[in-house]
Amino acid sequence: MKNGTLVYITIPEHLQKRFTGNFAFDPAIPLPVELPPGADRSNDLTAEMILSGILLDLTETPEGPHSGYYRRLITAVKPDIAAELQGAAVIKTKNGNYEAALEILRLLEALQGKNPVLLLNRALILEERAAALDNSTADAAVIAAAETESAYEKALAHSIPDTFFYAAFFYEKQGNYAKASVLLEAYLDTENENSGDDAHEESLDQEKYAGARELLKEIRNDGLDDKTFSEAIALIRNGNDEEGIQKAKEFLERRPGTGRGWFVLGWGLRRLSRWLDAAACFEKALELDCVNADVRNELAICRMETGNLKEAERELEKALRIDPDNVKIISNMGILAMKQGNGEKASAFFRVVLEKEPSDPVAKTFFN
Repeated sequence: MKNGTLVYITIPEHLQKRFTGNFAFDPAIPLPVELPPGADRSNDLTAEMILSGILLDLTETPEGPHSGYYRRLITAVKPDIAAELQGAAVIKTKNGNYEAALEILRLLEALQGKNPVLLLNRALILEERAAALDNSTADAAVIAAAETESAYEKALAHSIPDTFFYAAFFYEKQGNYAKASVLLEAYLDTENENSGDDAHEESLDQEKYAGARELLKEIRNDGLDDKTFSEAIALIRNGNDEEGIQKAKEFLERRPGTGRGWFVLGWGLRRLSRWLDAAACFEKALELDCVNADVRNELAICRMETGNLKEAERELEKALRIDPDNVKIISNMGILAMKQGNGEKASAFFRVVLEKEPSDPVAKTFFN
């Protein structure tokens, strides 16, 4: 316990209706109650203590002998508790307090038992946390991505269409296009199977459905589910840049018109500080309509390293217009300002970075 003591008591009969209205107590089952320091077991008892105690008991022993009884009781004490917890988890996630959001989700899981939707929610929170850590230390980012993947795999065991959808886009971001393709097909097939259901038609998110079809079409048309391409991404991500570059070249020999292929090749070359070669790859990616914030950001890094600061600034500004909340881009704007000798401007950018990612190493170094 963090704040109080968990005790098991029998509530006096004269207090029962005060807490739960007409709920039928079973006198043979003691109730878990969280007592704050100095509280009396009977005189100071509140509904909040009962609620907190039950949640703690269910969290520690979700399949305990009285878990069903406790869940019915907590719903009687506070019928809207699940909605309140869900709302709190959303707010914590939006504010970047991912650990608190995951703790709230743990309470929901204890309350609702084996709910596959909660497994998806956990994966989504972990994915947002992983995205926030992407600009942090390499080890932290890798661990966070692995935890997210594990959460999605557990959620996928329940074959929920939304899980297929969100997991597909997660794997696409990870560069595992083969897996993303399979999941997109599963999502679209499931939605098509239910297309005759009027209720389902009303609930179908047309934007999500169209997005899934578009991504699947892109993966197939560009051959992104090619094993060699996936290997190139995995190798470079794991620090095997030379091998990854060779795999990317092999892929481009077969698919020279694939912008993402040129981006991956440029990414590997940039990591080896081959600035001019990498910049040429990113320019080729842009020519082939692979236009996104990552391409612009990577090209800007190459421009900075070769001394072309004006062009680097133009690329970063374009990248920010595409993705204004991207911490990596904002951090690079700070680095660029430092190279331009504008400490005040750099300070402003790095302050924004620290607001979004307090552990950012570059921004922290600037203020130390």
